[in-house]
Amino acid sequence: MSRAESWAESRAEPSQSEPAGHAPAPDRAGAAAPRRPGVLWSLGLFRSELAVTFRRWRTLALLAVLAAIPLLVGIAVRIETGDGGSVGDGGDGEGPAFIGQVTNNGLFLVFTALAATLPFFLPMTVGVVAGDSVAGEAGAGTLRYLLVAPAGRTRLLLAKFTAVLAFCLAATLTVAVSALAVGVLLFPLGEVTLLSGTTVPFSEGLLRALAIAVAVAASLIGLAALGLFVSTLTNSGVAAMATTVGLLITVQILGAIPQLDMIHPYLFPHHWMSFADLLRDPVYWDDLLDNLGLQGLYAAVFGAAAWARFTGRDITV
Repeated sequence: MSRAESWAESRAEPSQSEPAGHAPAPDRAGAAAPRRPGVLWSLGLFRSELAVTFRRWRTLALLAVLAAIPLLVGIAVRIETGDGGSVGDGGDGEGPAFIGQVTNNGLFLVFTALAATLPFFLPMTVGVVAGDSVAGEAGAGTLRYLLVAPAGRTRLLLAKFTAVLAFCLAATLTVAVSALAVGVLLFPLGEVTLLSGTTVPFSEGLLRALAIAVAVAASLIGLAALGLFVSTLTNSGVAAMATTVGLLITVQILGAIPQLDMIHPYLFPHHWMSFADLLRDPVYWDDLLDNLGLQGLYAAVFGAAAWARFTGRDITV
């Protein structure tokens, strides 16, 4: 029996407070009152989706790749600077942003790794997970069993979207934690000099690194909603994943064409690098808030489109 079949049957079993063979208690009008799934049931649905997402070998492999990137970057910087050389700081196109400060403070490897993975690696993993969220279940023939449970399509879609958002945060934290561990092992630590020239204690630098990781995860909300919508359009998980990643690449190409600068502010990756403003004193909030607003707009538009498609879809497999 598949995971979805056993899960659906367990949800359909009578509760301990209502013996088997007994009908629900009638309401005041004399009609049987239907049982509706409550908050605890919804949390159970979310936990189930979360467990399924993070138990897949593909998900674990994606997280392993993300964890390896800071290690490779750290080793490359260490080798290049081992003989007294220097690396570019990203300002002249010689390397990722913040890479010039890594040798002086290992904490900057966190910022460098996030800046290096955000344009492609992080969103690619999110596109894979989001694209497979619904289409993968349909392709495996388990989606109809999930819909047997009394949660309804709206709650199931919300659970899947929330699980994808949890993966966004987990993927970002994987990069950040891996980079911090490598930075501690390979480079010195100390006070953090911000982009504005202000020096702050290492503890405050750690808090800013955590805030940056959360900001990067929030930057992926729009892509997650887009991938979820694409996932409701097909029964092939591979097709949905490929389409989502293809759309990501297309949007980034459009964002790199100067002649199309009038549409750049409306593309979801436009404010992705605004997390660097958290390394200023005072913090520049304008681009950060614009990024959150843009991601929220994409989530609202494509989330509504995914709901409209999923709730009106004829599930035959």
